[in-house]
Amino acid sequence: MITIILTACIAAVAAIGIYVLVVNLVTRNTIRKRCEAAVKEAEAEGEMIKKEKLLQAKEKFIQLKSEHDRQVNERNQKLAQSEQRAKQIEAGLQGQQRELENKIRENARIREQMESQIQHLEHKKEEIDRLMHEQNSRLEQISGMSSEEARNILIENMKAEAKADAAAYINETIEEAKMSATKEAKRIIVSSIQRVATETAIENAVTVFNIESDEVKGRIIGREGRNIRALEAATGIEIIVDDTPEAIILSGFDPVRREIARLALHQLVTDGRIHPARIEEVVAKVQKQIEEEIVEVGKRTTID
Repeated sequence: MITIILTACIAAVAAIGIYVLVVNLVTRNTIRKRCEAAVKEAEAEGEMIKKEKLLQAKEKFIQLKSEHDRQVNERNQKLAQSEQRAKQIEAGLQGQQRELENKIRENARIREQMESQIQHLEHKKEEIDRLMHEQNSRLEQISGMSSEEARNILIENMKAEAKADAAAYINETIEEAKMSATKEAKRIIVSSIQRVATETAIENAVTVFNIESDEVKGRIIGREGRNIRALEAATGIEIIVDDTPEAIILSGFDPVRREIARLALHQLVTDGRIHPARIEEVVAKVQKQIEEEIVEVGKRTTID
């Protein structure tokens, strides 16, 4: 009996041990499967995150590349415009140089003509002297006067006639030469100044108008450029709006007009109302103020 009980106890213990062992094995398999599933899920999620990051990186790269290409295109366009402007300036300078050379040759030709006319006048004078000598001889033979008396009469007559003819011819030649020479000299001087005094001309023909920000440039230009065209038409000054930061160039040879344009632009920017009608009104007002100021300064100067 005891043996049976012991056998039963041992069997129960063995069964319990086997059950525990089986449970442990099942639990381990379950945990392992869950770990494997978690790992796979984490790998899938990591792969998804990786793909999303790669997609975002590609989109950012495409965006940066597009912005870079746009900046490069803008820079290339500006360079092309600068090159075109430089070529135009160079062509203009070459044209002015050719014109100056032509005027120099024309001036040399006029000088040669004047020298030829002077030589002609000298030959004319020699011819007159010869005719006077012949006429004196004839008068002595015809009149029977003394050589001294006939010479005096002949000299006086020929002097008066020669003076009148020579003076008229010389005056006509001189006036014609003066007109041509003065005109050509002025053109040559102007061409020379434009060619060799570029820096001085720029200093005396350009005024820089400073602005607070580049946003003001768009308001000054206006829709389709109507504001800047109205301002140029009213003042007679060229308004240059380029890439110069916080500055607008006023170009013109008349300093009074440049000052009118500067003051009018200052009032328009300060007031904020910029349109063609307002521009004409402000320019007319500023022009009147400048004229009154010039008259007042002139009066004070005269009194001094």
